[in-house]
Amino acid sequence: MDVTFIILGATGDLNKRKLIPAIYNLIESGRVKKIAFVGLSRSKVTIEKILAGAHECMGKVDRKAWNTLKKSSYYIPFDLYEEDNYDQLKDFLEKIEQKHALSGNRIFYLATLPQHFDTVTKNLAEKKLTKTKGYARVVYEKPFGHDLKSAKKINQCINRVFSEDQVYRIDHYLGKELVGNIALMRFTNRILEPQWNAEHLESVQIIMEEKLLVGSRGKFYDSNGVLNDVVQNHALQLLALTAMEPPKLLTGNYIRDAKAEVLKHIKIDSVFLGQYEGYLQEEGVEKNSTTETFATLKLSLDNPRWSGVPFFIKAGKGLDKNEVSIHLKFKPVECLLSEACPADTNYLTMNIQPKAGFEIELNTKVPFKKNIVKPVIMSFSHENYFPKSPEAYENLLWDVMNGDQSVFVRNDEIEAAWKLIGSIKHNKVYQYPIGSKGPKELISWNKKHGINWRV
Repeated sequence: MDVTFIILGATGDLNKRKLIPAIYNLIESGRVKKIAFVGLSRSKVTIEKILAGAHECMGKVDRKAWNTLKKSSYYIPFDLYEEDNYDQLKDFLEKIEQKHALSGNRIFYLATLPQHFDTVTKNLAEKKLTKTKGYARVVYEKPFGHDLKSAKKINQCINRVFSEDQVYRIDHYLGKELVGNIALMRFTNRILEPQWNAEHLESVQIIMEEKLLVGSRGKFYDSNGVLNDVVQNHALQLLALTAMEPPKLLTGNYIRDAKAEVLKHIKIDSVFLGQYEGYLQEEGVEKNSTTETFATLKLSLDNPRWSGVPFFIKAGKGLDKNEVSIHLKFKPVECLLSEACPADTNYLTMNIQPKAGFEIELNTKVPFKKNIVKPVIMSFSHENYFPKSPEAYENLLWDVMNGDQSVFVRNDEIEAAWKLIGSIKHNKVYQYPIGSKGPKELISWNKKHGINWRV
């Protein structure tokens, strides 16, 4: 398979840490046989410097694969708002595709801020850069707008010039191997799918915690907060995958149809917000900012499968651990023991990071104790079974090359998620110490809504 990757925003951190390593891995694994890589940015740098920055992030590389990438890589100083640059790019792409005997398959990756999407989209179409002998696909990196209005504006611009099968809106969490396994695990195992409903489940928890502070992202983060930066996309996508009805097939638009139905009908019942102490001193943060760095939400989905089952989301920065996980809490069984009934129920846990895998917590008899049970964990470690799994962006770029849109977010999903987040009214923001589990006031919120977070 051959392809020309065109990265707009090539001097950014995303290209250095994720995109170039992913492209290299596609070459090294033999999945990409012939390639051209073209980086575009306003900065006056060389392709050698860009590749060297990526190499530092990758460590040891296969010399042959790395040389293949080096010999096929180019950099062009590029102003997104200068129309002549697009004409020059068109001529350049035709020349290098001929030089490297490529078929004209092109992937344009917009690793830029969302305010540039309209201009780039319009020029790619009007300057006929997406008119090629092969396929032309356009990838949009999140965030996809900053609210419902801006997301609709971007979608309208895209829909005027591109068909939906050309458009790939990336949420990198959906490229993680374990996330891709959620639907497969559920729908290919008879012991799970019949239990995946309100008859058997008491609640669902989605946890996205990190120790990191906002760091150099202060200005961006202060305009968004954890609700826009994490909950609107990553958390709600995980919720949609967990809660969706069985799709006709586990492919393409069938999966996206099922996820969209969840996002269009989910309702927020309660929200609790926090901000870590010292946030106001971060570079780029407004001195009186009330932007949240922590959020918990209680949500509900009023359909036969999930009626009465609360979904809880917890996300935040500056907390005591790094964890992304989904926990399905089962309802208790009738206790038939004469004493010492189990203190808690069964759980199915899907750990996404730092260590990907599944866990089922069951109650079992304690030796030498006639009627005493203890919870034990049966676990699957993804790393142990599949030690050389591809990274998220490698999966995502490979899917774009193959025209598989299963794990890419459709426009109606994005708009439904923004509509949901936009419905949240201003809440009080509570302070919490860095390295803690969140504000102390969270204890009362948890008690009110009957939630004991998995730790």
